[in-house]
Amino acid sequence: MSEDAKRSVAGALTVKANSDDRKPLSAAAAAVGGKRVIIKSADMFGDMQKEAVDIAIAAFEKNSVEKDVAESIKKEFDKRHGPTWHCIVGRNFGSYVTHETNHFVYFYLDQKAVLLFKSG
Repeated sequence: MSEDAKRSVAGALTVKANSDDRKPLSAAAAAVGGKRVIIKSADMFGDMQKEAVDIAIAAFEKNSVEKDVAESIKKEFDKRHGPTWHCIVGRNFGSYVTHETNHFVYFYLDQKAVLLFKSG
């Protein structure tokens, strides 16, 4: 995909792809389902980003423990898009991951960060 490719979530939320996906993209924010959503970095098409945000919102509504939220998101993406997805949820963590092209998103829902990517 070219450097000028654009990816969007929830219509008004648009981030520009960066040629080096390890560098953070311009943060874009929107309110979805009563939660503030900020996409910090993405190498994923807009429709899949929106799906990730929607699944994450549902997971946070069903679960109160971060580990259970991550498990719910991971299992749903495995079911919908095939294995093997990885998900990390929390307020404070560091990461450095390798992912399949077009299968990475890092975003905040209010105060909680969600890192979702496919690898393996």
